Amino acid sequence: MEFVSELSNWGYIGLFIATFLAGSIIPLSSEIVMSALLAAGFDEWGCIWVATAGNWLGGMTCYYVGHLGKMEWIEKYLHIDRQKLEKTQRFLQGKGALMAFFVFLPVVGDLIIVAFGLMRANVFWVGLSMLLGKFLRYWVWTQATLGVLTLF
Repeated sequence: MEFVSELSNWGYIGLFIATFLAGSIIPLSSEIVMSALLAAGFDEWGCIWVATAGNWLGGMTCYYVGHLGKMEWIEKYLHIDRQKLEKTQRFLQGKGALMAFFVFLPVVGDLIIVAFGLMRANVFWVGLSMLLGKFLRYWVWTQATLGVLTLF
């Protein structure tokens, strides 16, 4: 918690670091840093864009970590039929990649994006969908934080 608090003192750079780490597989509450910056008077759009960029890059890192894996590992260790894997892979290379919008969800989002990389989902659609989802997440968080701050 002290580390997260310290990141708040670093301004936008601290927010970028916090959101990048939170977007990867490292459990970190980037929302605390963002809320602290908003409470300190930082520009809301600056916070939204920095947070979105950091979290998106963290997510893309997870995608490429998954991309380093092999489909054979899924077959071998999870005992999933090759035909089902190929069907899922075709789906994810098309419109299924749009499901990356939901990778902003806590815990499961990291697993989903690694799986997208492992299954070789369309990187353009994964990246775009994930970017939109993460932007919406931080926009909603900013509006909620600013709403609470007006009460004080």
